[in-house]
Amino acid sequence: MPKKRSGGGLSPTQQAAKFLGVSVLAGAVLAGIALPAFGALGLAAKGSVESFDELPANLKTPPLSQRTTILDAEGGQIATVYSRDRTVVDLKNISPYMQKAIVAIEDSRFYVHGAIDLKGVLRALNKNVQSSGVSQGASTLTQQYVKNVFVEEAGDDPTKVAQATQQTIGRKIKELKYAIQVEEELGKKKILENYLNITFFGQQAYGVEAASQRYFSTHAKDLTLPQAALLAGIVQSPSRYDPVNDEAEAVKRRNTVLKRMAEVGDISEAEAATAQQAPLGLKVTQPKNGCITAVQGASFFCKYVERVFLSDPVFGKTKEQRAKVWNQGGLTIRTTLEPQSQKSVQDSLKDHVYKSDKVAAAATLVEPGTGKIVGMGQSKPYGYGKNETEYNYSVNASMGGSNYGFPTGSTFKPFVAAAALEEGRPANQSYSAPYQMSYPASVQTCSSKPWTNQGNDTLENESESEKGPYQLKKAMELSVNTYFVQMLADIGMCPVVKMTDKLGVVQGNGDKVPEVPSSMTLGSTGLSPLTMATAYAAFASRGMYCTPIAIESITQIVGGAKKSLEVPKSTCSRAMSEKTADTINTLLSGVTDSGTGRQAGLSGRDNAGKTGTTDSRKNAWFVGYTPNLAGAVWVGSATQKVEMTDITIGGVYHAQVYGGDTPGPIWRDAMTGALEGKEAAEFNLVDIPNPPAAKTPGNGNGNGNNTTGGNDNGGTGDNNDDGFIGGLLTNGATDGGNNANSGGTFFQGQTNGNGNGGRRG
Repeated sequence: MPKKRSGGGLSPTQQAAKFLGVSVLAGAVLAGIALPAFGALGLAAKGSVESFDELPANLKTPPLSQRTTILDAEGGQIATVYSRDRTVVDLKNISPYMQKAIVAIEDSRFYVHGAIDLKGVLRALNKNVQSSGVSQGASTLTQQYVKNVFVEEAGDDPTKVAQATQQTIGRKIKELKYAIQVEEELGKKKILENYLNITFFGQQAYGVEAASQRYFSTHAKDLTLPQAALLAGIVQSPSRYDPVNDEAEAVKRRNTVLKRMAEVGDISEAEAATAQQAPLGLKVTQPKNGCITAVQGASFFCKYVERVFLSDPVFGKTKEQRAKVWNQGGLTIRTTLEPQSQKSVQDSLKDHVYKSDKVAAAATLVEPGTGKIVGMGQSKPYGYGKNETEYNYSVNASMGGSNYGFPTGSTFKPFVAAAALEEGRPANQSYSAPYQMSYPASVQTCSSKPWTNQGNDTLENESESEKGPYQLKKAMELSVNTYFVQMLADIGMCPVVKMTDKLGVVQGNGDKVPEVPSSMTLGSTGLSPLTMATAYAAFASRGMYCTPIAIESITQIVGGAKKSLEVPKSTCSRAMSEKTADTINTLLSGVTDSGTGRQAGLSGRDNAGKTGTTDSRKNAWFVGYTPNLAGAVWVGSATQKVEMTDITIGGVYHAQVYGGDTPGPIWRDAMTGALEGKEAAEFNLVDIPNPPAAKTPGNGNGNGNNTTGGNDNGGTGDNNDDGFIGGLLTNGATDGGNNANSGGTFFQGQTNGNGNGGRRG
């Protein structure tokens, strides 16, 4: 004979359960009188609980996590994202069949008992004592709702979820106390509404509305009797009764619910019998969650919006606060993305660069004067498979970009020109611009210590036929390298630093552009297309730079109420005078009209831009704009390992890739589609006079100020600028190796080398 336990053969847990039942019968719980700790019954410390009165008085109900919807500028849906797929609905929008079914199977006495069902407790207690185990529960619908609140509060933390669902007396006591509070504060209808919105129905569906959509592609208000019975049956064990994976078990469970509904008088026996014969009638809608599902190739823009939300202090002072709001969801985010522009970007990329090509392409369009990002895409789609990527090539690393951006080549030259114009250099400035030259011996920086040349490298123009003297307009059209290095030596690097600071130009890793000539003239530093597009947009808006924005407005549903959230605003500031901007527009109009960017030129619209191609042709760019839209296109190797010579891109063979012949047409087609039907605005162009007649060459001894002497014939006896350059050329050499990557790999962001850095494009 087995040895009897003390207390009539009951285990300590069974004794505790019996004591709880007696306490309930005595009205202790209902009256709020303290229950003694169960540690006195010999339970282990893990199972003991605080006294009833010591529990917090109020149940803190977290807002239910819901799906977030991201919209374009016209209100069209881009994607839905969520930590839990849920749409909260009012009880009036839930089928009466569903309300009756869940009550019948989970708590048929819901409307007649209080927070605790005394009869249910006694029934379960008696059953469990007889079976010497826990074969029947007695949780009311209210208690189940409280438990779900604990689970919701735990979020996706496995440890917290385990604590919220552990089968201990302590947790049950918490449920009891909070259930009393909930019954007093909410009432039966609200409790039922909350329960149906919070509970899990399997297949990633939380709440009855999401479940209705998942299994039947319908709304909760339209559920039929058989459908409602099926969903009500799933709740007890979503995995066991999953109709998608086990139809027979789901049918059996559904019919049990229908039988119970008939037993409690919710439906007739005949209605139950008819419904039991009905097929399941599933019409499953697969979960569509996350930016990977975004339309029109907007997955990368969608992820950018998410990054903005999680990083901008306007949405919370700490990253934890921002993440909590994002995971809570229920957001409707209206963005700046224009459907017409986005479609045009994606169509152009697909036409010109295949996702299977050795290289990739990225393009971003920005509205001048507002900073609105209206288009963003790339040739390799968002994903984790072959020829897919999760990196957004259009943005900086902190916003999901790839490593440190991409060297921009000669697209950096307009920043130098703008700085020179702001310093008072004339628009017809002329320099000797030889085919080949050494870097200057020294160039003034923003610090008291100038940059000095420690190497022996030279730079050259794209063709031997390109040798000066040149004035600025022609040098810009032909992208003459030596001209802009001479211009930098003339004005110093600090004016360029100040200009790029005003234009928001930072490296892909967020650092400032280093003060070395190759970075400051030939674009050897890695930047992102978004950075370049917003900087060039300042030229289009006559000198006003506006920080990029992606979000127009956000509303959030919390507790059934809708509220508006504050969103980041674009900050606009003057980066240069209108005269300088108008002059740059005139110069860059020549690039698309008769210069290296002819293949990018738009028909019937004022347009301007600049090409760029880096050493070994690993990167090719075109950045351009009209008065009402700016855009940047990059083509190259994300790993910086592919040299674009003897290569086929988008089905077109290229002996050598240039900024004008590959990124240029992508920009042209993207802009053409984006601007279709929109006003053809005009630039405020300026007249650039011819430079004064050249003076008689001097002896090259550098008689002007700041010369270091020398024997180059480019100097003149009485001209400070030419004398300065003439002297510098004798000492020319560059610091670092043969290209911008000297001293370290590109992906380590070490760009101190001062080699050629960029070609004409």
